[in-house]
Amino acid sequence: MSSAHGILFDHGRTARIGLPEAVFCEGKPEGAVIELLARFAGSSCPPILFTRLAAEVFASLAGEVAGNYDYHPLSRTAFRETLPEQGKGSVAIVSAGTADGPVAWEAARTLSYLGIAHRLFEDCGVAGLWRLTERLAEINACAAIIVVAGLDAALLSVMGGLTSRPVFGVPTSVGYGVAGRGKAALASMLCSCAPGIAVMNIDNGYGAACAAARVVNGL
Repeated sequence: MSSAHGILFDHGRTARIGLPEAVFCEGKPEGAVIELLARFAGSSCPPILFTRLAAEVFASLAGEVAGNYDYHPLSRTAFRETLPEQGKGSVAIVSAGTADGPVAWEAARTLSYLGIAHRLFEDCGVAGLWRLTERLAEINACAAIIVVAGLDAALLSVMGGLTSRPVFGVPTSVGYGVAGRGKAALASMLCSCAPGIAVMNIDNGYGAACAAARVVNGL
C-alpha cells in the first residue's frame, strides 16, 4: 500500500521477521515526514516508530497531531503507542559516557516501542572501570547487552570479556580529530579480541535494539 510522497510501507515485515518497519526521517523531505506523522496519528492506525526525527520538524506539527505522539528529543524518536509487552528477557544498554546518550537512548526507545524490557547503564567508560564492575551483576542479569561507545570504544572489548550474554556494539561519532566521526570506534570494535561479539554501524542504536530484540524474541 502506498504512503506519503510515494513511500511504500512493508506491512508484512512483522510476519516475516517479528519486527515491524520503522520510519527513518533523516534525509526525507520535511513535508513527507509531516504527512506520515499525521497519517499514523490516529488510534485506529498501527503503532509506528519514527527515528532521526529532528526537533524542529516535530515542532512544526499541528498541535493535535503532535499531541498524539511521545517524542523524545535526545534520541530523536517518536511513537504514538508501543507494541504489546513481550514478557520475555530484558536487554542491558551500557554506554561509555554522557556524550553517547543520543545513541544509547535511541536503542532504549526502540526497545520500549517493541515492548521489550530494558535497563540503561550510562557512564560506564573504561577510564573509570569501577563504574562498570559495580553494575556487572545487574548487566549480566539481562538476556542481551548493547554496548554504546565512541573514542577508542574499548568498552566493548572489556564487556565482551566479562559476560556470556550476546553482545552488540554500537560505535558512536564521539571524539576529537582522529576519532573520525566514529570511524576509529568502528575500527576498534571490529578489531576487538573479545570473541563472538557483533558490531553495528556508527550511531545505529536502532539497529542494535532490533538485533537484541531478535535474541529476546527467540527465548
